[in-house]
Amino acid sequence: MQPRGQDRPAAEAGTFALTSPEPEPQTLSGLIERVAFHNAESGFCVLRVKLAEQREPATIVGECARVAPGEVVHAQGEWQTSPSYGLQFRARTLVAVPPTTLEGIEAYLGSGMIKGIGRAMARKLVAAFGDQVFEVIERRPQRLREVPGIGRGLAERIAIAWREQRAVRDIMLFLHSHGLSPLRAARIFEAYGERAIQAVSKNPYGLARDIRGIGFQSADQLAERLGIAPDSPFRLSAGLSHVLEDALGQGHCALPQGELTSRAAALLGVGAGEVETALSLEITAGGLIEDAVESTACVFLPAIHQAEHEVAERLRALSTGHPPWSIEDAEGRVRRVERQLALKLAPGQRAALAAALSSKLLVITGGPGTGKTTLVEAILLGLAEDGVDVQLAAPTGRAARRLGESTGRDAKTLHRLLEAEPGRGFRRDAERPLACDLLIVDEMSMVDLPLMQAMLAALPREAALLLVGDVDQLPPIGPGQVLADLIASERLPVARLTEIFRQAAASRIVQNAHRINRGLMPVLGRPDERLSDFYAIKARGPEDGARLVLELVTERIPERFGVDPVADIQVLCPTNRGELGARHLNQTLQAALNLNLPDRLEHHGVSFALGDKVMQLENDYDREVYNGDLGRVMRIDREQSLITVEIDGRPLSYAVAELDALVPAYATTVHKAQGSEYPVVVLPLARHHGRMLRRNLVYTAITRAKRLVVLVVEGNALELAIAERPEPRRWSKLRELLRA
Repeated sequence: MQPRGQDRPAAEAGTFALTSPEPEPQTLSGLIERVAFHNAESGFCVLRVKLAEQREPATIVGECARVAPGEVVHAQGEWQTSPSYGLQFRARTLVAVPPTTLEGIEAYLGSGMIKGIGRAMARKLVAAFGDQVFEVIERRPQRLREVPGIGRGLAERIAIAWREQRAVRDIMLFLHSHGLSPLRAARIFEAYGERAIQAVSKNPYGLARDIRGIGFQSADQLAERLGIAPDSPFRLSAGLSHVLEDALGQGHCALPQGELTSRAAALLGVGAGEVETALSLEITAGGLIEDAVESTACVFLPAIHQAEHEVAERLRALSTGHPPWSIEDAEGRVRRVERQLALKLAPGQRAALAAALSSKLLVITGGPGTGKTTLVEAILLGLAEDGVDVQLAAPTGRAARRLGESTGRDAKTLHRLLEAEPGRGFRRDAERPLACDLLIVDEMSMVDLPLMQAMLAALPREAALLLVGDVDQLPPIGPGQVLADLIASERLPVARLTEIFRQAAASRIVQNAHRINRGLMPVLGRPDERLSDFYAIKARGPEDGARLVLELVTERIPERFGVDPVADIQVLCPTNRGELGARHLNQTLQAALNLNLPDRLEHHGVSFALGDKVMQLENDYDREVYNGDLGRVMRIDREQSLITVEIDGRPLSYAVAELDALVPAYATTVHKAQGSEYPVVVLPLARHHGRMLRRNLVYTAITRAKRLVVLVVEGNALELAIAERPEPRRWSKLRELLRA
């Protein structure tokens, strides 16, 4: 049986690291005189603390969920000298407990933490009851009425407020004693309230389900501290769910039973028989769902199983319905649109436009240069005289902006359109549907199953739906392959655009995208010809490839094409790992392109410096920034451990605890670039990229470029990527359900 909590992911750690090696920690204890700063969300605080051995109060900087003047603080860390604020004690751990001295008790009661007690009342209470005041408030609150100015009502309110604060304090101390950070402790209390200790002690694995930022590994470590047995039913059940949730991130909606059992047994370090017994119990209890996918017995999480059925049912209904407008002569309307656009549509575009004008559901797919954007513009023009209320949306902020720019209309991200609420889903649903007659969604290849379910739930029953995307691009990062399943089902109306327009055909980027899609090697620009928009450079190995990428981004491309190396060039990688992976190239490019690097914050081994190009890694509905959005670091406040990032012209502040949501973005993965466009794309391809060398990955990467593509290729990596190989299977039942 393997040790529990092994190989803990960095994203679950909650530490703030400085760039220099950490010295052995010192321990300090003292009375909090003043809370100079406290961020309730991140727990970051700056405290003025009275130490026994010093006349002047010391400054302690660290993280604590709740602090108040008068409390006794216990800190572990080291002394540092700040250029702006002088000597400070940087605490790695910080624990605050109620005071024991009369001075501390009076400061604590007068801090405002207990409703109904201000400074003057705190003095009266301490004068009346001395160091027994806490016991009086908690156990004999009727005695509070002995103090002038306190009647029955105020005495009861003080007692209730004290009990609430005491419960919070006890919970925080319990959670901290079991290795949980202040921020996580605060989230746990927010979720469970006064029953937090009971809930965590009974089943710590519930944290992975209920608390944002706590995964299975962290819950497993806590369970081990609490003495939960390795073969506990709670642990086996949580392990099975964790494996299925992990599979969602690999694109699966389910896993075959045998694969689920073997993965869970390896994760938990227990026998397959124990896992099989636990799986049977979970299926019987309804915690997991057993269903066949093309005759293979599979296991689903209930929410995903329901989502596939709901999506299939709604799409079938849409495909047989009638739109909320009526156009008698669709062909005549098509001719009128052509006159208004002053262009002749291709036969495929004309057929798609006629279908869109008369259908309640239509899927439009096509590669670069086939006129998808022109077709959407034509559809909007064709429906304009009927007063059709149209909403435009796309999965990412960048894709939504491009859709808005091409149509001259407002376009939103799907999350914003559906009014996403953190941790609560979407405000727009069947009870509060969208207000539109037609919803047009672009970049559908990126839409996963849960987002499709939410979108269809919010679509008014009478409204029509138009889905636009390139099915040959990478499937979504999340579960399912919705666009591919819709098309492959052959049960829904689909318009395929195949003709490449003359202007687009002149671009080697477009030519080569289609060649690669057909399994052909790209046509490359030669060094001796006039400027091309597509080149490939041979690398002798991964190390030489990394050198070439650095040289191309910092010197050769900017000098020859007159572009900004940070703003205009994006390095896209098949994976994060290796010499030619996004992680290593990010560090190399950051060091070369950012002269501010010595003055930086470091978080989980990732550096952030002034001027850095960064990417948002998760949807943040409060800030209205989404996975894949790019920004620049505009300000670093080392004293408060905050950085300010400008994204889409808006300055956004991130505390240290929130930096997991950001990563430097000089290089990123192709998956993260979906839905985005860049003037220049540099794509390194190496043999060690292995199974990531796929045709759809290269195709997706080069179609992100508007002006120039440069491939850096080691050996036969490009040939391997373009070679005909079956795509890795995504376990999903949607295609089967649509055909039913």
